[in-house]
Amino acid sequence: MLGEILHILAAAAVSWILFVTVDILFKLPEAGGVSGASAIARDIEAGGGALAGGTMMGNIVCSPDASAGTLLAACGVYVAGIPGGLVAAALVFIGNRICHDPGYAGTTGAVLATFVVYGFTLVGFAATDFIAGMVIAILTIQGLSHAHASRLLARLWRVRE
Repeated sequence: MLGEILHILAAAAVSWILFVTVDILFKLPEAGGVSGASAIARDIEAGGGALAGGTMMGNIVCSPDASAGTLLAACGVYVAGIPGGLVAAALVFIGNRICHDPGYAGTTGAVLATFVVYGFTLVGFAATDFIAGMVIAILTIQGLSHAHASRLLARLWRVRE
């Protein structure tokens, strides 16, 4: 039981690093790329958060980004291994096009996560560890404190610049 909890926490950390890194590399904090992202960013800023972090959070909510791609890839790997993860990446790509998202952060995140999750399954982790871990990782960004999460994301964005 303790080993499972440690696997989930490790998977949460790996997933968090993966999706935040991909989203920052694809410049999600820079501007609202999809409808609604800028409005969410302004609301988060009005609540004491940082605009750049709020913009990234708005992009996460409004279109499948690397967090959604990572979660869906873990589900795909659980169901069908690498082919399942790649099918998940294709579905994220379609979702991005439906949302008129001009970027590829979600698709890239899903492809990378497919191989990361599969690689971890070779050393004793289960894909389900990453499913649970990714839910925890998303919760830390979207569910605990918008103001604090947006400030953290804005700091990471400044490092990238």
